Parts: sequence; structure tokens; C-alpha cells
Amino acid sequence: MYKNIMVPVDLSHADQLEKAIATAAALGRLYGSRMSIVGVTSSAPGAVGHNPEEYASKLNAYAAEQSSKHGTAFEAVPMTSHDPGVDLDERLKQAAEELGADLVVMASHVPGFLDHFFSSRAGYLASHVGISVFVVR
Repeated sequence: MYKNIMVPVDLSHADQLEKAIATAAALGRLYGSRMSIVGVTSSAPGAVGHNPEEYASKLNAYAAEQSSKHGTAFEAVPMTSHDPGVDLDERLKQAAEELGADLVVMASHVPGFLDHFFSSRAGYLASHVGISVFVVR
């Protein structure tokens, strides 16, 4: 049913991703899907990496760790953005299109006051990409 599953991650919140990763892994095993963990970083130094190469190394290590833990092969797909705060939604949309994803599985956050005024990342993808988005809370 699903051939390519994309899992967007924010490595600065890796401790909150377990349920979404486990869900994606279970679906991937069930359908024999290609699994892609997508992370977007800035070209400027950040909390997860001093440069895009260091971030890519950490994303690859995270994907390898999750592959081993969940018994499925996750491919790391690092992406660079000049300003992730502004264009993260577009970069995730681009990744889904480039990967040929037919399902996005992503972690959610507990909605807060601002969520009534600004859409969520998952809400943006669900509205702007013609594929299914599975939001795991």
C-alpha cells in the first residue's frame, strides 16, 4: 500500500520522536516500504550541528540507530535551509516530492494558544502535498 514513507525529524527534540518512528517502522515493515528520515538544518551553526556536514553525520547516526532498534532500514535525508524557521514547510514539501513519498509519518506537539492562529507543520503538508499525512501525538 505504501511504497515510500517519509519521517520528518527535529533532532533537537529526538526524545519526543520515538512514537512516530516506531509507528513509521511498523508500517514500513508491514508494507515493505522504503523509509526516509528527513531533517532540515540551517547553514549557520545550530544546537544540533556546527555546520550542515556535522548535522548530516548526526542524522545518519540517528537513522542507523533507529534502523537497528526497529528492524527496518531508515535512510537519512539531510536538507539545508538558509532559514528553517521561514521555509521549513516548503523544504519538507520538496523532500516529499523528491523522494516520491506516498505517506508522511510525523510527530506532533501538544497544541498551544498560537496553534489557533498558525497552522502546524503536519497541517501544512496535509494541505499542500497530495499524499497522506499520519500525525502521531
